[in-house]
Amino acid sequence: MENFTFEQLPQAMRLLFEKMEHLELRLSEQLPPKDTEVIFNVTQAAAFLHLSVATLYVKTCRREVPFNKQGKRLYFYKSELAEWIRQGRKKTVSEIQQEASQHMLIKRKS
Repeated sequence: MENFTFEQLPQAMRLLFEKMEHLELRLSEQLPPKDTEVIFNVTQAAAFLHLSVATLYVKTCRREVPFNKQGKRLYFYKSELAEWIRQGRKKTVSEIQQEASQHMLIKRKS
């Protein structure tokens, strides 16, 4: 690493900022846009959900899982599938006990 004098510091800082801007530009070119939504076909969605394709077709027929249809093809948004999985979460015993305690405190205050 090179030592700089006080007089060379402004020039070194300018060079550092230029390199940082160059790196940021290169990184932004390599990263996909943040608003890009991942879309799965039936096979990919079944793999993501750890289901067979046949089971996924049954769930779409019963409208149990969120999907989109264009013509004869089914498409699934990864974010919607993840949210669907989250909605099926079951509470732990400690979470249920905590909610019951909070409910009892509210009842006592009113």
